[in-house]
Amino acid sequence: MKNLWILLLLIALPLHSQNGDEKQIRAIFDAALTQGKAYDWLNHLTNQIGGRLSGSVQAEQAVQYTKLQMEELGLDKVWLQPVMVPKWVRGTPEFAYMETKPGLTTNLPVCALGGSVSTPQGGVKAGLVEVQGLEDLADLGRDKIAGKIVFFNRPMDPTLINTFEAYSGCVDQRYSGAEEAAKYGAAGIIVRSMNLRLDDYPHAGSMSYGETSVEDRIPAAAISTNGAELLSTSLKLNPDIKFYFKLNCRQLEDVQSYNVIGEIRGSKYPDEIILVGGHLDSWDLGDGAHDDGAGCVQSMEVLRLLQKTGYRPERTMRAVLFMNEENGLRGANAYATEARSKGEKHILALESDSGGFSPRGFSFDCSAQQFDQISAWKPLFEPYLIHQFIKGGSGADVAPLKDEVAVLAGLSPDSQRYFDHHHAENDTFEHVNKRELELGAAAMASLVYLIDHYGFAADRNIKGR
Repeated sequence: MKNLWILLLLIALPLHSQNGDEKQIRAIFDAALTQGKAYDWLNHLTNQIGGRLSGSVQAEQAVQYTKLQMEELGLDKVWLQPVMVPKWVRGTPEFAYMETKPGLTTNLPVCALGGSVSTPQGGVKAGLVEVQGLEDLADLGRDKIAGKIVFFNRPMDPTLINTFEAYSGCVDQRYSGAEEAAKYGAAGIIVRSMNLRLDDYPHAGSMSYGETSVEDRIPAAAISTNGAELLSTSLKLNPDIKFYFKLNCRQLEDVQSYNVIGEIRGSKYPDEIILVGGHLDSWDLGDGAHDDGAGCVQSMEVLRLLQKTGYRPERTMRAVLFMNEENGLRGANAYATEARSKGEKHILALESDSGGFSPRGFSFDCSAQQFDQISAWKPLFEPYLIHQFIKGGSGADVAPLKDEVAVLAGLSPDSQRYFDHHHAENDTFEHVNKRELELGAAAMASLVYLIDHYGFAADRNIKGR
């Protein structure tokens, strides 16, 4: 049945239409690679503005900059969607060391996890309990944990080729480690950075205290992979090691920020919306070039490339730069809530939030029939080495738009180097390759063109053109 469906799709597209699609996609890639704007936008966003933690001055500067750039594209409409976001501040740089015997210390690279409470003014110094995951806490019990610092040291699995799968396999210790360790009386936690490489960069990221009362919350920090290796080895040689760390972070009152939205009104089906997006906020250690400055400028570039190639969309196109993906998803939820209240119909929501590396394909959260239709277009992408069309998965910011109509999708770049930079000080502009960034934008624009041009058979009969 599946093969029959694909055959019917191909029959519905006459040869002149397939040739026309090839020419349009070629024009998109040519424009991206010779007259692209994404790299210049990213340069300003990262080098002139920098890290854009929700609620920060830099986040507000990024809102105003991207709004201005979309206005200069001459889109039909550009606006800011208000959203209240959390304001967590890191404070002065963190400091940590291990003490192998009184007076003999070795400094170790750490950073506070996003949302952590600070340590007392004098820091926290205590013995260590090393565990491989949340499940080890119950086995150890309160007697062995109370008053100590829990060291979560489960690494990302290097045997998994899909590095996002490896990340998912151990990120629970970062997100829920403090909540769970506090139940056993721990004085604090440190967590091995989510990184497949051995280096000296601690990687930030969000964490949660769940239902833990404010007075029972304990400080939480990430330690670099090199630091984790040294600490673990030292503990095996000397279980009586003490660990000291000092964090100076604070959670302040929520502040108002914005999603930035640019739109080209559809010429034929204006009530059907195709969304492309990324998240404008980032962690503060680097400048958020890969996560997710790349996705934001690629989304803006999609609209510009369609304009540049002379294509007039039949459906309404929106580039949405979401605020607060990293520590709350407030922007995504606000957008989805307003869209539902207005009865808006999104037929595609495509997110780029996996870095600015070479595009390998797309993931799709959709019906089997929709995926068969999309798969029939795969040969159009193969000349650009974009081979992977995978059913399942999209992106955090588009997920709240899930309904019976919308196809949710994610750009899938090569992921092998992504977690070298993810949430770390080295997520900076110089680590983004201009050509790879442009190829990703062109791939997104090409998919958007095809879905706009043909729609989905579930909504409307396929039109031969």
